[in-house]
Amino acid sequence: MEKGQVFLISVLVSTAVLIEGCVIAAVGIGAAGTVAYIRGDLEAMESKDLDTVYEATEKALDELGLNVTKRAKDAMSAVIVARDAQDKKITIKLSATTEETTKVSIRVGLFGSETKSRLVYQKIRDNLK
Repeated sequence: MEKGQVFLISVLVSTAVLIEGCVIAAVGIGAAGTVAYIRGDLEAMESKDLDTVYEATEKALDELGLNVTKRAKDAMSAVIVARDAQDKKITIKLSATTEETTKVSIRVGLFGSETKSRLVYQKIRDNLK
């Protein structure tokens, strides 16, 4: 093999290994469905309508002491942006997929934080009960 081919193969293998670790980590959460952490975003499906999930999200952010800086909501979607004590931006997007199902997407900071995203999501779930 030529040096160029060996180098190209090693770059491709290294890239595949790095991407595999960052792309997806999924775990099932009860009847709500699957929660996945994909490229910095925690994504989940909730079997509740958009308004109910929105209210639970507002309450969760308040209970966590996060400073909400933006709220936008219509009949099909909502976005809430907050900041934590380290001034990291937390963006929560809600989308009505059906009348009784809502997609939740949470991103913390520029690159994401799975730990903080899961903490916010768990607090939202606590408020949906």
